[in-house]
Amino acid sequence: MRTRREKLSASIMASIREHRRRGGAVHNVPSEVSEEGFVIASYNVHKCVGIDGKFDPYRTKEVIREIGADVLALQEADTRFGERRGLLDLEWLERETGLSPVPVAGIAKAHGWHGNVILFREGLVRDVHQVKLPGLEPRGALISELELKGGGALRVIAAHLGLLHRSRHQQARMIIDLLRSRADQPTILLGDLNEWRLGDRSSLNTLAPVFGLPSAVPSFPSRLPVLALDRIMSNRPDILGPVAVHDSALARLASDHLPIKARVRLDAAAAVGDPGQDI
Repeated sequence: MRTRREKLSASIMASIREHRRRGGAVHNVPSEVSEEGFVIASYNVHKCVGIDGKFDPYRTKEVIREIGADVLALQEADTRFGERRGLLDLEWLERETGLSPVPVAGIAKAHGWHGNVILFREGLVRDVHQVKLPGLEPRGALISELELKGGGALRVIAAHLGLLHRSRHQQARMIIDLLRSRADQPTILLGDLNEWRLGDRSSLNTLAPVFGLPSAVPSFPSRLPVLALDRIMSNRPDILGPVAVHDSALARLASDHLPIKARVRLDAAAAVGDPGQDI
């Protein structure tokens, strides 16, 4: 009998074969984003361990500086167990990039919540919620409402979903339920959503009533990306530009994920949202 890991690997390989059979259409995305609006990005830093097996936080920090984001969600920025110690020098990041962490309560040495960190360049934090997501693994999400300088209000949900399909479905359902209990406003959901399936079998279909079907931009593995594990999506499709991968020599080495990024134009949020969205 195959182990859970072997079944997972077989499922991933089947998705890669399907991706190739379809001609790799998800590669048809811009390598750069437009120059209007804020840059929002997501990056699984893999606990600052590169594909060469070396723990190198400085290398991770350099990739973050390369991205040039105004709002950045990180995953796996803390040790996973024990005291969940943070692995990055946040003071260095703020000096070098102008990015400040959204504060989270009740943790002494970690940077974020279950490894999730939200960094932003200029503005005010109006609200922060730490959400423990259901499932067999320790997974979480950060929900922050930001007032960005010169740009207006934006709700940012940074999440890292589980490896199991059932868990991802439950976690996506919980995120939708949380949103429906809150006031309507422009919202970005981003992070490592760990879904390699496309089409009807994707657990991300649970998010479709609010976020639509997110762009599938291959970001994993970083050396030869074929799986779109990392996603950026919005409840207001008019505010979000094309999603692109940040592909540099250093990014391909520093983590097993490549960062992804997009432009957000909050001035477009004045337009009326989709009538089908009921949050």
